[in-house]
Amino acid sequence: MTVKKTYYPKADDISHEWVLVDAKNQNLGRLATKIAALILGKHKPTFTPGVDQGDFVVVINAEHIIVTGKKLDQKMYYRHSGYPGGLKQISLRDQLASNPERVIEHAVKGMLPHNRLGRRLRKKLRVYAGTEHPHHAQKPKPIEEVLP
Repeated sequence: MTVKKTYYPKADDISHEWVLVDAKNQNLGRLATKIAALILGKHKPTFTPGVDQGDFVVVINAEHIIVTGKKLDQKMYYRHSGYPGGLKQISLRDQLASNPERVIEHAVKGMLPHNRLGRRLRKKLRVYAGTEHPHHAQKPKPIEEVLP
């Protein structure tokens, strides 16, 4: 009788690459699912849940995302200061005008695990409102080369 062992990737077997994603005219939810899959490493054949195998993701043109329906005015983002009466809310339209990076970061955060691994994976996401980013030295590949 032979026992089949489960493959568990070692630290030497894992390679983290850099991926460049252009968010211009992309749907927010569909874009966030692709980014979350890249960060988790689901596109790699050695994907193992609970192991950080994902790639670093650089998102540019965050201010040019699109949403369907009336979400620009009806979708709200909430935060609380911790004090009584400290609940603040801001609409998607206002959030895109003031901090467009937070919109994508918030969408991807909801698609990652809500534990220590998820907190570590969130650090692999870099979002920029415009077309410029400071990660040219890492030579990020376009998403079309990484995901089919």
